[in-house]
Parts: sequence; C-alpha cells; structure tokens
Amino acid sequence: MFGTVRGRITVAFLATSTIMALLGLSAAVSIRHADELVSRTYDNSLMSINYARAAAADFAGMRAANTRGWITNDSALRADLNRRIAALRQSYNESLEIAVERAQSVRASRAATAVASAVEEWLDARLKLSNSPDQEAAWVALDRHAVAANENFDLLINYTAGDGFIYRQEARAVVARETKINLIGTLVAILLSGTVAYALGRRIIRPLADASQIASRIAAGDLSGEIPAGSADEVGRLLAAMGVMRDNIRSAMEQEVAQRLTAEARLADALETSQEGVVVVDAQGHITLTNGQAETDLGLEPGSLAPGITVTQLAAATSDPASLARALLNPADEHGEHRLSDGRWLRIGRSRTLDGGFVAVCSDITLLKDQEARLVSTNLRLDTALDNMSQGLCLFTAEGRLAVVNRRYFEIFDLPPDACILGLPREELACSGGVTNLGRESALPGPDGTIPGRDLRHLENGRIVAISHNSVVGGGLVTTYEDVTERRQAEARIAYMARHDTLTGLPNRAVFGERIDEALAQIGRGNRFSVLCLDLDRFKEVNDTLGHPVGDALLRAVAERLGACVRDTDTVARLGGDEFAVILTDIHRPDDAAVLARHIVEVISAPYTLEGHLVSVGVSIGICFAPGDGSSCEKLIKNADVALYRAKADGRGTWRFFEVEMDIRLQARRALELDLREALANGEFQLHYQPIYDFRAQRIGGFEALVRWIHPTRGLVPPGDFIAIAEEIGLIVPLGAWCLKTACRDAMRWPDGIKVAVNVSAVQFRDEIIVASVRDALADSHLPPKRLELEITESVLLKDNLATLATLHALRRVGVRIAMDDFGTGYSSLSYLRSFPFDKIKIDQSFVRDITPDADSGLIVRAVIGLGASLGMRTTGEGIETEIQFDRLAAEGCDEGQGYFIAKPGPAATVHETITRWSGARLTQSRAVA
Repeated sequence: MFGTVRGRITVAFLATSTIMALLGLSAAVSIRHADELVSRTYDNSLMSINYARAAAADFAGMRAANTRGWITNDSALRADLNRRIAALRQSYNESLEIAVERAQSVRASRAATAVASAVEEWLDARLKLSNSPDQEAAWVALDRHAVAANENFDLLINYTAGDGFIYRQEARAVVARETKINLIGTLVAILLSGTVAYALGRRIIRPLADASQIASRIAAGDLSGEIPAGSADEVGRLLAAMGVMRDNIRSAMEQEVAQRLTAEARLADALETSQEGVVVVDAQGHITLTNGQAETDLGLEPGSLAPGITVTQLAAATSDPASLARALLNPADEHGEHRLSDGRWLRIGRSRTLDGGFVAVCSDITLLKDQEARLVSTNLRLDTALDNMSQGLCLFTAEGRLAVVNRRYFEIFDLPPDACILGLPREELACSGGVTNLGRESALPGPDGTIPGRDLRHLENGRIVAISHNSVVGGGLVTTYEDVTERRQAEARIAYMARHDTLTGLPNRAVFGERIDEALAQIGRGNRFSVLCLDLDRFKEVNDTLGHPVGDALLRAVAERLGACVRDTDTVARLGGDEFAVILTDIHRPDDAAVLARHIVEVISAPYTLEGHLVSVGVSIGICFAPGDGSSCEKLIKNADVALYRAKADGRGTWRFFEVEMDIRLQARRALELDLREALANGEFQLHYQPIYDFRAQRIGGFEALVRWIHPTRGLVPPGDFIAIAEEIGLIVPLGAWCLKTACRDAMRWPDGIKVAVNVSAVQFRDEIIVASVRDALADSHLPPKRLELEITESVLLKDNLATLATLHALRRVGVRIAMDDFGTGYSSLSYLRSFPFDKIKIDQSFVRDITPDADSGLIVRAVIGLGASLGMRTTGEGIETEIQFDRLAAEGCDEGQGYFIAKPGPAATVHETITRWSGARLTQSRAVA
C-alpha cells in the first residue's frame, strides 16, 4: 500500500491523526487531574469552613438561650430554653464533628479540639452556675470560657480557610506544570507533523516536478535529456511512459524520410483522431481538406462535405451560416470565439499557408465557457460578500504580500478607496496608512504565517479594533479587523452597573462586602475600622407626598453629601432603598466614628431644595467596630443594623454603638413577632369593652372595643407591646378586620341604641381596604351601620390627606360614624375638622387629667367642647379617673365621658352588668349617697 501515492498520503494522514489524538488525550488527562484537585479543595475546605461556622452559630444560640433562661423567672420558659440548649448542643456536636472530619491540617484539628474543650468547660461552668455561692464570679468564669470558645472558633475557621488557600495554590502549580507539558507536547506534535509532511513531499512532489520538467522538454522537442528511473508508484510509471514516448518520437524522427510517401495518409489519420476540427482552404477559397471533428463542430453529418466546395457553400450548409461565414472569411479574426444558435461555443483560429490559403482550426469551448461563467459568478458573489462584511479583511500570500483586501478595511482605518496597497508586504503595510493609527504596532506574524490569535488596538480617534490572525492552506495568512468600540464600551458600562448603584453611582452591596473583606484582611497589621449603617428618617413621606422623582433626587443629593463627609480612603455605598453604609478605615478610637456620625447627622439633616420643593429628612446611624463586634462581613453588617434599629427606637436622628444587649433585645422582639404571627390563627386575641357614659341621657351610650392578647406563656401582653409590631409586619390588617367582625357580632347582643367604637390603624387606611372590611363586618353581623363608630387618629390623615379623605367619605356613605381620637395632641387637628365633618371629637386624657376651672387644661377642654357644639360634633372626654373630673366634664357640657372611674375595660360578658349599674336610676342613687 505504501508503494502508491494514495497509500503514502493515507499513511501520512493516519500518522498525523495519531499524533493529534495522543496530544488531545494528554490534555484531557491533565484537565481531569486539575479538576480532581479543585474538587478536593472545595469538598474539604469549604465544607469544613461551613460546618465550623454552623457550630459557632449553635454555640452562640446556646449562650443566648442560657442568658434568657437566667433573666426570666418563668419556670416553663426556662425549661423550654434548657431544651433548646440541649438541641443546639446536639447540632453543635454534629457540625463540629463534620468540620473536624473535613479538616485538612493538624493545626485545624488542634483548633477543633480546643473548641470542643472550651465549649465543654463552658457547659460545665453553666451547670455549676446555679449552685455557685458567688454568682458574679461564676458568670465571669462562664464568659471567660465563652470568649475562649469564640477565639478557638475563629482560629478553626481561619485555619480551614488557610488550608483551602494552600490546596488551591497546589492545584494551580499542578495546572501550570500540566500546561507546560502540554505546550511541549504540542510543539513536538507540530515538529512530527512537519516531518511527516516533509517526507511526503520528498516522495511525491519532487518526482512529479521531475516528470513535469521532462514533459516540458519533450514537448519543446528536446529528446536528449536523461529520464531518471522512478519508483514503482504512479509517478514512476509515468516516467517510464515518458521514456517510452521519447524513444518512440526519436524513432519516428529517424524514420521521417522513409515515411514521407505516406505523410498525407498519416496526416489524414492524425486529423481524424484529433480533438480539434481542421479545415484547409486553398488560395481560391475551395476547401481541400477537413476532418471528422470539424464536421461535428460545424454541425454537419459525417462525410457530407464534398471536396472542392467553397467556404461560403460550407457556411450555408451549417446551422449558423452567417456567423461561420464571417468567422471563416474574416482574415482579421484569427482567434475568434463564436456562439452558435444551438448554444455551443466555437473558437476558430486561422493560419495562412505558403500557397495563399489558410488553415482554420475549430475547438468546441462550450464546457470552458460554462466554467468561465461559473467562475465569474463565484468571483462576483465573493466580491459582494467581502465588500459587505462587517469586518475588515486582508489576505496575504505565502510570500507575505497583500493579495485581497475588502472595502471595510479602508473604512476602519480611514484610507481613501483608491489607495494602492495590493501587493505590499506585511512589513510595509504598517507604513501604508492602514495601521499607522494603531499607535504602537505589535509583532507581525512570522514567515510561515502561523500566528493565530486576537489582539486589541486603540486608534488615535478613540476607536478600538480587534485584530485576528489565521493561517490558510498553502502558507498564506488571513487577518481580520473588527471595530469593537461599542461592544467594549457596553461591556465596561455593564461591569460598572453590576458593581454600582444606578441612581447614585455609589458602590452597591456586593462592592461594599468586598471592601469589608479587604479591610478585615488588614486587621492583622493593626488596622481597625468601623462600619456605619444609615437609614433616612421620613423618606417615605417625601416619596408619598412629593413623588418618586423628588425621592430619587433626594437620594442623589444625600449620596453627594455623604461623599463629602468621608475621606478618600473610606467607602460610601448604597445598600438599597434609603439605606446607606460607610466603612471608616484606619480609626484609632471609637470617638472617631462618633465624630463622623455627628457630622453626617448635621449635614444630612440640613434642608434640600429639589425641583422647587424644600425637603427635610433626618438620618439614624448604627455603628460597630472590627474586629471587636465581628470578624466577618455578615456579622459586622448585622450588628450595625442592630445598632441602627436601636437608634431609630430611641427617637431617630441620632447614632448608637452596637452592644451585645441590643442583640438580645432584638432577639426577644423577633420571638415576640413570631408568636404574634401565630396568635390570630390560634385564637389568642380577645376584645375587652370600656363603657362610654352619655352625660345628657345619664346612661351608657356605647362601648369602645379594645384588643387584648392572652399569650399561653407570656400571659396578658399589653397592646403597647404588640400593636406597633403588628403594624410593621402587616398583621394589623387581618387583626383589624377580626376586631371589626367580633365587635359587631358582640354589639348585636346589646340593647338597641348601644354603639360600639373600634379603633382603626393608619395602615388599614394605607392599604385602602377599610371600607371593604367595614362592609363585611356589618353584613356578617347585621348590625345597623349607625351603631358602629370608627375612631381614627391624626396619623391617619398625615399619610395621604386626599386619599384618606376620600376613604372617610366612602365610610360616611356606608352609614357608620367617624370619631377623631386624641384630639388636641396634633399640630393640625383644626384643619382636619374643617376638611372632614367628624361625628365626634375625643378630648385627650392629658387635658382631662388636670382639669380645673382656672387651669389651662380646663380652658382647653371648654374651648374644645364649644368648638364641637359649634360644628355639630359630639365631644367625649377620655381618662376620667375621679368624680371631680366626671362632674367637671358634665358641668362644661361635654356629651360623653370615658375612663376608669366609670369602668375598666372588661370581657363581653361584663357589658350587661355595666349597663345596668350605670343606668339613670342607679346613677341618681349613687350620687345621692355620695
């Protein structure tokens, strides 16, 4: 098989394929090895870190539960917390066991052992706490063991993280080694493939070149050269055939004289076997000789031409006489091409003879013309495709000269369309104007044209061009140029947007976390830093009253002021909404953070002028320090949030430092919130009713429904402890609907004319479902609407004046009564009385408490009662605790009274007894006795 050209090519292909397959297999094995190293790093190191952190969290939970257990006096709650500590201890043991199992170093295992020892010492100290005579010393010992455990937890997490880093470095070293080996293998494969190609060329191309040269000499009549002996393949047989042909020609020439007598016959035979049509014409224009191929080319039947006919007669006998006559008779058209009526093409060449005649040679070139047409069409399509490419293209020959260039190349480099750059070498192309704008030219491809790759170049006009080099078969090179300016700009914008807030341009939460991690990495060098979490006060009111465009402008202005408050080394970020955060680096004492917080509060609280509006907001700030308040990004942000929550709870517009007690209180609040979410479904709420006495009718005129929470373990939870939480978490809406339905159902059991008053939260008005809730409650209980009274506070109207007034009018159309509660405590109550006709005004108990004829409170109560009478609104005095207050309100003409003097709130079962006790007759008797 190797003895033939086809066999040699096949063997060369198999050898090259085997080299490439071995190279690919080696690369696959290297990649698999690197993948195993990386997987081992992630499976061991990350899992060990995660379970070490989980064990630390369980221990923190045990500490928190232990603290709560010692604070509370409730034995049931203490038992529950002990069970929780036991469960957390089991979870801690499991997490620590997995962390130790996945640990990759002796130091991590030692740290885990130290953790286990410190936690066990803490647990032993906790058991001894209750029996210790010196409680303070016992608690100090307990905290010391806890601190030791936390330090060992930090060491365990840091060691496992360090092990992961070491393993990653080992993996990278292995990848670098395998990469070098594969590069060497690639070079060896290229050399072996080149060797195979060179050997193939020596065995095939050189013999073919010898054969071509010999054939050229023979065709030129040189029969003296030696023909080398070829091999046994096709080329060798071709050389042998050429030798035989040369010998035959030589023999024919030696016998030329002897064969002159038969020359005409031999010539006729040659003409008949020729692929060209031959027509011999004498000086008189008569045809003396034709061959069969000429008759075929001219479209005549074989043997139909009679000797001696003229050229005109010959043309007349063909299918296209006019064209053939012109071709044969026109001396100037020596090599004309003519298309016949049947679609064929003939090339007719004329040669003069010595006797004045000529010889016409006809060739059927139809196939050649078809191929030429297809080639022209292909070239046209290729030119069209090149000129419409979005990339510039240059094709270089194997010698390194420019052979093809498209229109887009000229456009990219601002070259004139008529620039003469074809034929230039690659080295000179840089001087032709095509690459001069690149500023600094990189190394050009080598002579072999094998520099695949992609480079980016910046032009002087600001455009960016991507240049790719690819070698082609035959040693040439194709270089493409693509204008990627818009793409690179878009990528840069996307990368910036992914790491920055689109509204303010500040770093986002992801970048903020990275900056904290970077600052934590510097702690070991003695650099401390602080994290400040900021939240704007009253920002939602700006959004609701002035619209989101003003709110967005306010956020941008706040961001600018924050940026002016900090140093270049500090970081300001927007975490979302109206929440911002600051990393204050390189601090030496806590007062540094306090000074910055005070400055930020002053700067942010200054008024803003935005789109014609004067806007004022405040800011609350929570502060924590690293590493004292946390050694991780999540911990620091959480503790700063806890301090921020405390700042808001303390009145807003201030700052607070993080304290451990804050976290404990926050956990207690969250526990209360979780219990509150389940209270409504568990039926833990009750309504208590406080009577409202009608001074004019001298009887009970109604009751105010007050919600009470009877917790299974906490007992009676005051409304002040859970109403605000219910409003924050959105539970006030279903709770308010429940209160309405329950109060209406209970009121249906009371005597006719006795009203029920229900307090309505501002959240219910904000969600705009209060009207539907009232309709549902009335329909469910069949209570007449005039017996239901809704009490609202001024905070309802503050949210959205127009929308709230529309809701109040909708409630008025339902038929219920509307009362303003706590009248006199707001700054704009009188304007609300003018905007909506309330049915009742409830005078706040702060005025009733100090009521005397000459006191300011008495004058205010008298003025409010007179105002209500003038506006046709009833007045109710709240907080009556003494008979003097009772009599004074009656004497001032107040319509109704309410307070502990009349009765404390009680369950629905006490309503009838209260009505009976405070009937007109009982009241007269009671007062007579007094």
